[in-house]
Amino acid sequence: MKKICVIGLGYIGLPTAAVFARAGYDIVGVDVNERVVNSLNNGEIHIEEVGLPEIIKEVVSEGKLKASLTPEVADVFIIAVPTPIHADTTANVDYVISATKAIVPFLKKGDVVIVESTIPPRTMDDVVAPILRENGFNTEHDVYLAHCPERVLPGRILIELIENTRIVGGTSPEAAKKAGDVYRAVVTGDVIETEAVTAEMSKLMENTFRDVNIALANELVKISQKLSVDAHKVIELANKHPRVNIHQPGPGVGGHCLAVDPYFIVEKAVDESPLIQTARTINNSMPDFVVNQVAHMTSELPNPKIAVFGLTYKGNIDDVRESPAIEILEKLQHNSRYQIRVHDPHVQIDQVSFPLVSFEEAVRDAHLVLILADHNEFKTLNAEDLIGKMNSPVVFDTKNCTNIDPTKVTVYKIGNLSTVKVIQEN
Repeated sequence: MKKICVIGLGYIGLPTAAVFARAGYDIVGVDVNERVVNSLNNGEIHIEEVGLPEIIKEVVSEGKLKASLTPEVADVFIIAVPTPIHADTTANVDYVISATKAIVPFLKKGDVVIVESTIPPRTMDDVVAPILRENGFNTEHDVYLAHCPERVLPGRILIELIENTRIVGGTSPEAAKKAGDVYRAVVTGDVIETEAVTAEMSKLMENTFRDVNIALANELVKISQKLSVDAHKVIELANKHPRVNIHQPGPGVGGHCLAVDPYFIVEKAVDESPLIQTARTINNSMPDFVVNQVAHMTSELPNPKIAVFGLTYKGNIDDVRESPAIEILEKLQHNSRYQIRVHDPHVQIDQVSFPLVSFEEAVRDAHLVLILADHNEFKTLNAEDLIGKMNSPVVFDTKNCTNIDPTKVTVYKIGNLSTVKVIQEN
């Protein structure tokens, strides 16, 4: 293995390319976005990830990584393109299909083709392999085809790409071995070989487990509001049981995995997945739940000023994919009563279709600060940051991330809303 071609230079493809390039391999990274290609060839990146800018600058300057609009002949091809969902929640594997077709002219006997994109069960066997066979490649002997799903946490991607266990599912045992050896060259964690469909399902179930657990916590929030219970305290105490691990509630579930992957299972087994579907319904209901709480808190104000803090689906990243914060903001914007200012220190203006403002401008004369992402900048907020600047110092913390003095500022946490009082104009 001397040269690797990585198709898709997003949140997974670019760090993957960087890790292999840093290990000494010649990498060509392929993306359809000319701006991304040009910036990478100048040693600059287009996403936020801890440690990535320094590595990219290093490997580009050393000539180990170059970006291109088209694939090149290589020994290994890694496909890391998006797999969004259609409006009907079925998987859109068009990018995977296009990427597979794009590498066909550059394939040769003995090459390894790995799909890292998250895909529905049997996509490798029923979609990807037939494309290669239709173009004259025997996927048993000519080309080694495997699925190796990414399993990383934004903010720790460069660490977890190396340290995490990798699941490699081959369309044949030999393909699993060949693809596994690709990762063994850089991974310090275990590399486990299995069948392609098992690897596909393992990734989907990892994220479905978390989605279902979050749904339980979010349902507890609604129950606790009705029964005047603090859900956060309930979770804290319940989790002291050695075999209990209730996740944390929030404004919904976002990102490229948790909000999408369960649908890939449902698509293939509708009647057999009622629990997974119910969890999706619960988590999808949380943006409306948040919007309704905001409406109640501001019901006596003619034109409430709301400072929305955070647009990403989790803290300390710039990723807004499937973010419930975006959905909440759009719902609030549809109500002409609200005057809304949005602040997110991690999001760039070209990522969104509405203006972003500074912290100072967002809180000026605001009646309510609505926290939708647990950025460190919000975790360290204190009363003095808000008193004297806001019209009424009230915070609705949907991420349970703040530690503001409750004797100075009114703070409502998403799991403890039974005591909410309507905001009055000062």
